[in-house]
Amino acid sequence: MKLPEELQFMANARKPQKSTRVRMDGQWCIITGATSGVGYQAARRFAEGGANLVLVCRNPAKAEKVREELVSEYSVGASVVLADFTRLEDVRSAAAQILDTVPRIHVLINNAGLHNTTRSLTPDGHETVYGVIHLASFLLTCLLLDRLRTSQPSRIIQVNSEGHRFGSLDLDDITWEKRRYRGIKGYGAAKTAQLLTGWELAEKLKDSGVTINAMHPGAVRSAIGSNNGLIYRLYSKLIVQPLLKDPAIAAEALYYLAAAPEMAGINGRFFNLTIDEKPAAHALDPELRRKVWDLSLRQAGITESEL
Repeated sequence: MKLPEELQFMANARKPQKSTRVRMDGQWCIITGATSGVGYQAARRFAEGGANLVLVCRNPAKAEKVREELVSEYSVGASVVLADFTRLEDVRSAAAQILDTVPRIHVLINNAGLHNTTRSLTPDGHETVYGVIHLASFLLTCLLLDRLRTSQPSRIIQVNSEGHRFGSLDLDDITWEKRRYRGIKGYGAAKTAQLLTGWELAEKLKDSGVTINAMHPGAVRSAIGSNNGLIYRLYSKLIVQPLLKDPAIAAEALYYLAAAPEMAGINGRFFNLTIDEKPAAHALDPELRRKVWDLSLRQAGITESEL
């Protein structure tokens, strides 16, 4: 029996996934949040495929350890760019460093994220989960667009989540001042914002040689949420994490989306790992999409003419 459309994602997770053995020798790939979980495994998979890597990370010691590992095991080029994604100034500095040192960008993977159980604000005044997952990746992508265009064919991949289905956006209370903050709702709202701006950007990138797609990385182990309190961390470690899969499956899916020849020209789609899937209705709302796009430009300090 076929599931209703809004529940089809559960069946898609059990379908056979696609993969590719196509190599990416000499190509440049930027991965945010590359020191653990999906980002770390993706860095290893792309290095195995011959790609040169730029690891955009917050922790210098962890990032350097990963960089050394990739160079030693795979003999690829790898560098570290430090940035705290709660600070948009850091994002701008990271983009400037990338543009100064990386001649071409063939793949940009926006993977950095977090999950909070309580509301907090970034130094810029944005709700933290929204600021890191959506706004920082939005700003980084916008700042690197020209380099992506001149490097085309190139691909942008947003590591999103089926969690977008559990939280829409309230543009009248984007920082959760009027409502009780709930972690799953805040996380879902941030992922929804990322999807909506992704669809708008996909329209603007038509026929440019640059594509942007989003993907759910599967129910895999990660360090997301490790910033929360002791009870949450114990629950995650003892109950949740043992039930989850190896993040290497997400890395394989990301590599497919980034390297497979059949993905060339595919633009503005959402994938459950490698299965093309329809997102939740609120993440496809055209009116909300335009409003979130305009809001994101203002929050990031970017004008449409700069893109």
